[in-house]
Amino acid sequence: MTVSPVSSSPPRRSPLPLALALAFAGMPAAWAQSEAVPPGGAVLAPVIVLDTKEQAAPPATTLGPQELAPLRAATADTASLLRKVPGVTLYGAGGASSLPAIHGLADDRLRLQVDGMDLLSACPNHMNPAFSYLDPSQVETIQVWTGVTPVSVGGDAIGGAIVVETPKPRFAAPGQGTLVSGEAGTYYRSNGDGFGVHGSATLAGEQVSVRYLGAYAKANDYTAGGDFKDFTATGRAGHTLDRDEVGSTSYELSNHLVGFALKSGAHLLDASVAVQNVADQLYPNQRMDMLDNDSTLFNLRYLGQFDWGSLDARAYHQSVDHFMDFGEDKRYWYGTASGGPTAPNGKPCSPIGSSCAAGMPMNTESRTTGAKLTANIALSERDVLRLGGEYQHYTLDDWWPPSGANMWPGTFWNIKNGERDRAGLFGEWETKLSDRWMALAGVRYEHVTTDADPVQGYADTNGMGTMLNYQKRDAAAFNARERKRTDDNLDFTALTRYTLDEMREFELGFARKVRSPSLYERYPWSTWTMAAVMNNFVGDGNGYIGNPDLEPEKAYTLSATIDWHAADRQWGLRFTPYLTYVDDYIDALQWDAAKNAPAARLTRNQFVVLRYENQSARLYGFDLSGKAPLARTGLGAFGFEGVLSYTKGENRDTDDDLYNIVPWRATLTLTHQLAGWNNAVDWELSARKDDVSDARNEIETPGYGLVHLRASHDWKDVRLDLGVENLFDKLYYLPTGGAYVGQGTTMSINAVPWGIAVPGMGRSVYAAINVKF
Repeated sequence: MTVSPVSSSPPRRSPLPLALALAFAGMPAAWAQSEAVPPGGAVLAPVIVLDTKEQAAPPATTLGPQELAPLRAATADTASLLRKVPGVTLYGAGGASSLPAIHGLADDRLRLQVDGMDLLSACPNHMNPAFSYLDPSQVETIQVWTGVTPVSVGGDAIGGAIVVETPKPRFAAPGQGTLVSGEAGTYYRSNGDGFGVHGSATLAGEQVSVRYLGAYAKANDYTAGGDFKDFTATGRAGHTLDRDEVGSTSYELSNHLVGFALKSGAHLLDASVAVQNVADQLYPNQRMDMLDNDSTLFNLRYLGQFDWGSLDARAYHQSVDHFMDFGEDKRYWYGTASGGPTAPNGKPCSPIGSSCAAGMPMNTESRTTGAKLTANIALSERDVLRLGGEYQHYTLDDWWPPSGANMWPGTFWNIKNGERDRAGLFGEWETKLSDRWMALAGVRYEHVTTDADPVQGYADTNGMGTMLNYQKRDAAAFNARERKRTDDNLDFTALTRYTLDEMREFELGFARKVRSPSLYERYPWSTWTMAAVMNNFVGDGNGYIGNPDLEPEKAYTLSATIDWHAADRQWGLRFTPYLTYVDDYIDALQWDAAKNAPAARLTRNQFVVLRYENQSARLYGFDLSGKAPLARTGLGAFGFEGVLSYTKGENRDTDDDLYNIVPWRATLTLTHQLAGWNNAVDWELSARKDDVSDARNEIETPGYGLVHLRASHDWKDVRLDLGVENLFDKLYYLPTGGAYVGQGTTMSINAVPWGIAVPGMGRSVYAAINVKF
């Protein structure tokens, strides 16, 4: 991985105050090229079109094709490509949908972008996060801001930012004729019999380019490094799991993207459509599984360079149809009655007109429409002004059809006609004060509106038989209140960097960032335990209730960096301490459904129901990373790379610890190069996680150390990757993997055992091959 250098001063151009208004008036009739391809097919650096991200001065950790290749050799999880970035951890989820966290802030608290689009999860369990819509093979670059994030990168987030880009369109060089290129690859992973295939192709002339990217991945449940449970039952007659098998970790999915681009001179028009189908993806830390997810994503971008600077305009639309129910490792039939199929207890069961339930179907539909416009204006040789605006309209329906038992006769509406509209404007000034000093300051305003329609439960009652569910009471209270909320949020960022000499740099930054609550934090309304446990996007096994009165989170972050490196950056050491205070942090309180009020005292050592509440939080820590050559001998060149991170998160109102914080973690790597081979031994370390959230009854995890081996070789058009993960087949538990609820009677909150953390994967041997043409 590399760190983007300070952007060089732009060439002297005349300032143009009316740049935004005049931009399209000066656009030529034809369209633009972003990359030129010489006769040999090699891609040259883009020298005609100025990409806006290349001008962002605050340094981002950048992963390019060279860094990404060994990381994606045997995975379908795009977020896992971030696992070696300092300050980044991963919330465990499905096999292709883990959630990144930066310095203890995860998911919606981060600005996550795919090709410039801000994509939102459309699921009460966040099973379809932004990066789940891309296969790792479809990623060309990733940029990660872990400290102070510039306002030009995005708003409505209090943590860092992660920007993922797919390959840019390629064009034939002048006189080359038609360019035909592509690649194909496959991998196999022994643990869980995971495999995947991918391919891409480009057909292009000098002004027109058509490209395709496609991928398919499938895996069975994986096994841990030893027995982690003392039961085998799944709740389904005749179906059991071994004690070392991690239930609900299988998946099958496919992704396809078709792009069409036009160019002329310094202007590019690029249109693409991406389609995803998830046949199924099961979840070991959620009570439901994703049994279908269909997404269609349209993206249109214009990028051009003018005398005054550059202009980047984008419009996009995504439609998502999402379905959840119980996968094969969880109980499907609940209750007993006469007639029909047989329940797990051996008695007959019928889904219609009885006390029996055929699973728990849950449907979600969302539509996201967005537009962005960013102008980079060169005011002088030393000054760049960035101006921009964006708009996003998001709609969500989340409903649960009746399936029998206590789920008749109506449909349960978790969120009905939910809307979240966001409009933002920003201005950012970057200046080079001297040859050694650089400064950046930016302000961003966001107007966020959320709303939802009246709801209903399965039935207009507060209970059925001896079971109280308060559906009538909770729905009536929710429907009687004003549900529309409007937030006016203001962000600002200030950063300066001092370059002492070619070996030492110092950076100091401060930011105020604001995030409005999501629809799933404000509008799930039912205190009924069964309904609450279906609303959980942190994987802790608990149930959650929304709160329409939540205020936006307001984070104040101070971050510094000391960067000491060789002039040629062959060795380097980078140290970044940080401190973040969050006002109105959205945490949770245990809830008493009968009184519809906070619980009088904490219930311990079991799963519980909580309600989102604004509180106050503090997070602090540091990241330390470095690399150095060790020796160059007849046996090859040896080197060392290391990353060490520490994070502490505290609730300042309750003195409780924040959820899913790993205190100490490190990766130490011995690298080796010889005759075209690049080899490495990784030692992955994690400290014991015993500072846990008492309110959520978070499960402690022991510390561990894992050894991984990897080797790769690049020939002209072929790349081979080989490796062994968890070489010694060690049993360990994922510190941010959540609670294990991957098998059994998961609809009932405490019908599955509490206290088992999700274990990591045992030994796995993998091989991957990629061929270019």
